[in-house]
Amino acid sequence: MEQERSSAGTPQATPRTKRRWLGTVIAVLLVAGLGALAWHLTHKPAGAAAGARGPGGPGGPGGGGRRGGQNTTTVGVAAVTHADIPIYVDALGTVTPSATATVTPQVSGVLTSVTFQEGQMVRKGQLLATIEPRPFELAVTQAQAQLQKDEAQLDAANVTLRRYQTLLQQDSIARQDVDTQAATVKQLQGTVLGDQASLGTARLNLQWTRLVAPVSGRAGLRSVDIGNLVSSGTSGGITTITELAPIDVEFAIPQDRIPQLQARIAAGAVLAVSALDRTRTNLLDTGVFLSLNNQSDTQTGTVRAKARFANARNALFPSQFVNVRILLDTLKDAVVVPVTALRHGPTGDFVYVLDDDRTVTQVGVTQGVATADNVQITKGLQVGERVITEGGDRLKDGAKVSLPGDAASGPHRGASGASGASGASGASGARHHRGDAAGADGGAASAPADGASAGRHHRDGASGPAGAASWVPAEGSSWPQRRRASAAQS
Repeated sequence: MEQERSSAGTPQATPRTKRRWLGTVIAVLLVAGLGALAWHLTHKPAGAAAGARGPGGPGGPGGGGRRGGQNTTTVGVAAVTHADIPIYVDALGTVTPSATATVTPQVSGVLTSVTFQEGQMVRKGQLLATIEPRPFELAVTQAQAQLQKDEAQLDAANVTLRRYQTLLQQDSIARQDVDTQAATVKQLQGTVLGDQASLGTARLNLQWTRLVAPVSGRAGLRSVDIGNLVSSGTSGGITTITELAPIDVEFAIPQDRIPQLQARIAAGAVLAVSALDRTRTNLLDTGVFLSLNNQSDTQTGTVRAKARFANARNALFPSQFVNVRILLDTLKDAVVVPVTALRHGPTGDFVYVLDDDRTVTQVGVTQGVATADNVQITKGLQVGERVITEGGDRLKDGAKVSLPGDAASGPHRGASGASGASGASGASGARHHRGDAAGADGGAASAPADGASAGRHHRDGASGPAGAASWVPAEGSSWPQRRRASAAQS
């Protein structure tokens, strides 16, 4: 019976032993597989790591790559050149018409007609309104009648005088009568002259019943309607005419610029003047400098001046506010740099000059005339040198920089804008970094960067042969990772 139990129990123990052995084999295979996977991830070839990197990884456009073991800054560069710099004087001005005339009646009467439209452009001598002329026509007729009457009396007195003079020669009349007649003739001559003046006044008053434009320009609003009695005392007259072409602009010039302005005027120069709108974006018209006032304003320290514009497009309107720009002179072949290249420090103005080895040198300069885009350098720079225009706030003397052109020619991109490559492995999510290739060596190193089992690789092209690399575990990595890192470095 015991043999039967032992013989019966033996088949039950054999399958359990097999299952244990099979589980052990599977566990060993899993451990070996995980070890192989870990070795593959930590010893992935550099070319494969570079090909797997995406544009967002470190060393790519969004990453913080390194060059030669140190961070560099991508900067903008411009060359020092020769250019002509215009010298301007800017001022605030007000448009004033060259002539303004109020059409006022010279005689009293009823306004019978108005022949102009409000806002109409009128010519000099054009008929604008008419006053009832009949009273003035009658006054002309009356003056003519009085003149004719007095002229007839004068003719009769002259005939009598000539007769008296003949009798005086015959000693037939007293000299007193002759002298009296001569005085009468002179008196009548004066009367005739007065009558002629009265006739002229009557004719002038008749002419003034026609109101004409005294100047050419734009007619304003009508202040009197037809049928109203008007006179020389009518407030505001009939309308106001403003001459718009040509038109003037009055402005104030700082008194410090007056000597230079007077020197140019004395030399016979015709100074060009530009009128800009309130925002200084649109050019309204161009003209010439006209005149300068004879005294300065003690409160503002400025001198009033005037410029004249043709205003052919009617862009300038009376009492309009404009910005005036006078071209005083032009500096020929000045040494200039962009205004963004000039910097200010405790010791004065300076620029960063780019050297051939991609380092910058701080150079003190002396600035001259500046415009909106360029500034003149009178001392410190020579034509052909290259200066930093962008990114200078992060630089210091002797700093290394990189240029956008360098990024376009290299295979990678660092933190300062150079191109690079980065990628992530899909199985473990670890990221691999690749440094820049130095010259023809082309050496590179790759290693995991982020995660629990990732380290970081950097290549130092100056400390080892081509292709040499070193691996530094990332912060937060486990002890086995650090041990593998030490083994890899050894």
